[in-house]
Parts: sequence; structure tokens; C-alpha cells
Amino acid sequence: MQRLKVLLGVDILPPLAIAVVALFGWDIFVRVTGIPPYLLPGPLLVLRTLVWDWPELFPALLVTLQITLVSFLAAVVSGVAIAVLFAQSKWIERSLFPYAVLLQTTPVVAIAPLIIVWLRNNTFAALVVCAWMVALFPIIANTTLGLNSADHNLLNLFQLYRASRWQTLWYLRLPSALPYFLGGLRISGGLALIGAVVAEFVAGTGGARAGIAYQILMASYNLQIPRMFAALLMTTGLGVGIFVVLTLLSDFLLRHWHESAIKREN
Repeated sequence: MQRLKVLLGVDILPPLAIAVVALFGWDIFVRVTGIPPYLLPGPLLVLRTLVWDWPELFPALLVTLQITLVSFLAAVVSGVAIAVLFAQSKWIERSLFPYAVLLQTTPVVAIAPLIIVWLRNNTFAALVVCAWMVALFPIIANTTLGLNSADHNLLNLFQLYRASRWQTLWYLRLPSALPYFLGGLRISGGLALIGAVVAEFVAGTGGARAGIAYQILMASYNLQIPRMFAALLMTTGLGVGIFVVLTLLSDFLLRHWHESAIKREN
């Protein structure tokens, strides 16, 4: 109970107070200036629209969530595998890492139409590939850094006892890389959502399998700005939820041994 009170007092109440003040300021600004709803709706109108349009917006959000989760899991599996490959040899890392950077710096907006054309018979797979491209690099970069950050004294000890390459990887390098990997995980989760939304914008597909980005597009085209704000609010809430879940996972895995997660009395 005491820990819950501390958590509520330190981690939740200050940002919650700022959010309440910001909402009040937003509402007062809209009322005082008389801005029409098709330019800037008030927070109460956005919330009412969210309730009214929930039956249409929530299924679209689930489609986006599905794309995000599939691309995120694909980025985690492939990113860790590539990082492990890089850790086997400096020559491999120096030869292939620039291509990972190239993948990261290629604008997904520019390449998404090409991917959608290539996979025109499977739009869902095309959207997953686009989101995967955005989410992959943080996993590769952070995990590679973690694998290369193992204590050199312990590496020498493993060599002294004639540990195999895979024993060294499993018992030393991977545990050493775990905090770095989890940091990349939190970044990659948000980027997977961004990649999914951007890919949906580019694809512009409607129908039953349309994601939340399509709802935002249609609302903007029809000047349904309160509906657009409601969809944006749902997307933002999903991103925050993903970050919170991954942060809790990181704290759970590191809470007993890593300095970043150990609770101190002071």
C-alpha cells in the first residue's frame, strides 16, 4: 500500500495535474476566442464525439493495433537475430551495420507505395513491412551495443575456462545486453505504431479492415474535426499504453539486479 501511494504521488499525480490544467486552458481558450469547432473543437466536444463514434473508431484502432503488434514482434525477433550475428564478428558488423542505418534513414513515406505495389494482393502484409522497417533499427542498435558492452574481465574469464562462443553469448553477452535491449524495446514499440499509421495514410485503404489512420483521413476530408481529434486521442492513448506496458516489463525484468530499476529508499 505504501509503495502504491508513492507511485501515485510521484509518477501519476504530477503529469495528471498538468493534463487537467492543460484541458481547462484549452476549454477556456476555445470559449473565450469563439473558435468554431471545424477549426479547433473543445475538449468536451472531443470526448462526446469519442463516445458517439466509438463503435466505428474502436474497430479501426484494433486493426492498427494488430499491424503494430505484428510488426513490433517481427522487429524484435529479426533485430535480436541481426544483433547476435553482428556480435559474432567485427567484420560482419562493419560490413552490414551501414545497411541497417540505410534502412532506418529511408523515409517510409517514400518507400511505402512501392512496398504496397509489390504486395498488392496482401495490403495487411504491406503495412506490416512498412511498420517493421521503422521499428527495426532501435532493436538492432541497442542490442548490438549491449552485446559489445560485456565486461572484458568476464570475457577473459570465460576464455580462460574455455567456454564456447555460444556459452559466452548465452551466459554473459545476452544478460549484459538485456538493459540495452529493453531500452530499444520501448523506442521500437512507439515507432511501430508510428510506422503503422504512416503506412495506413499512404495506403488509404477503406472497408472493414481500415485502420485508425483512414478514419483520421476521412474526418479531415469531411471537415469532421472533432471526430479527427477523437481518433488522434485514441491513437495517442494507444501509444502511451504501449510505452507503459514495455516500461513495466523492463522494470519487472531488471528490478532485482540493475541500477536503473532498483528502488532506493532515498
